[in-house]
Amino acid sequence: MFHDQRFYVAVSFVLFFLIFGRKLWAAIAGILDARAEQVRSNLDEASRLRREAEKMLEDATREREQALAESRALIERSREEAAAIAERARHEAEAIAARREQMARDRITASERAAVREVREMAASVAIQATRTLLAQHFADEHASASTLLDRAIGDLPGALKASNETGPRDRSAA
Repeated sequence: MFHDQRFYVAVSFVLFFLIFGRKLWAAIAGILDARAEQVRSNLDEASRLRREAEKMLEDATREREQALAESRALIERSREEAAAIAERARHEAEAIAARREQMARDRITASERAAVREVREMAASVAIQATRTLLAQHFADEHASASTLLDRAIGDLPGALKASNETGPRDRSAA
């Protein structure tokens, strides 16, 4: 047994591990611990980066949703404003049309009044002329009395025309 090479190799192996085993084990354990710590720190860093990425994703998603909501609200407000502007324009156009229609009616009314006044003046003038002619023919032999009667009728004519003009518009508005 002491002459066998395997015995000395086994003894030397055991002695080697007894003498250097602790140092070797400490060195190997230190290397393994350092490697484990590095792996742990890498995992912690990866976990931290993942949490940051998830947070950034949540923030980006929230911001996108908020931007979408704001854009929808802006579009809705724009539609409402456009509808309000269109409604105002329609009301203004109706008001302008009503004003123009009223102006046209006023012009027509003024033209009617002027035409009626003109016709009355012409009728009065024709009536005066016809009355003069008739009275001149009828009272040709009684010249002095005819002249007095004619002058009095002509003198009363402006008052009668004035009274006729004042009652004329009331009669038309009542009809």
